[in-house]
Amino acid sequence: MNTTSLSIRPTQRLLWAALCAAALAGCGSNVKLDDKNVPVESRSGTGVDANAAGTSQSQVTPVDLTQNGGAGLFSSAGKVVYFDFDSYTVRDDARPVIDANAKILTANKTAKLAVEGHTDERGGREYNLSLGQKRAEAVVRALTLAGATDGQLEATSFGKERPAVAGSDEAAYAKNRRVELVAR
Repeated sequence: MNTTSLSIRPTQRLLWAALCAAALAGCGSNVKLDDKNVPVESRSGTGVDANAAGTSQSQVTPVDLTQNGGAGLFSSAGKVVYFDFDSYTVRDDARPVIDANAKILTANKTAKLAVEGHTDERGGREYNLSLGQKRAEAVVRALTLAGATDGQLEATSFGKERPAVAGSDEAAYAKNRRVELVAR
């Protein structure tokens, strides 16, 4: 086989032409966008005439856009879990935050939380990303043990990249060693 020429055999051309023709044929549609006689499927599976006058059969639940993507559900629950230095063990003082958020997630199966792990500025970047991830995963485990499902939670680490408080003293470090629960 000659590697310098990249010719396509006649049978390959025919195959490519057939594939392209089939792909283009699938792009067409016989339904006009302005056709008012197109049947619309209802929730019961029967056809409904789009020209039919009368009451609306819509059973769509209105969406409250003031809730900021579900954030309104979690407004009464705490949003931060704090950790000890170089630890990813969920402390006992975090129990009310865990329980309140798990209760909301259990009652609202479509609600979701981003679980964001953070660290203070001490330590290297890779170490802090790993520690932040372990903290986020520990909170996810605590939430699932309290009734939330894995599909409602997503653990992410920001390491030391997003400090809550600026400073290089123990008070600032304590506020930065945290997991934030953010509604999605």
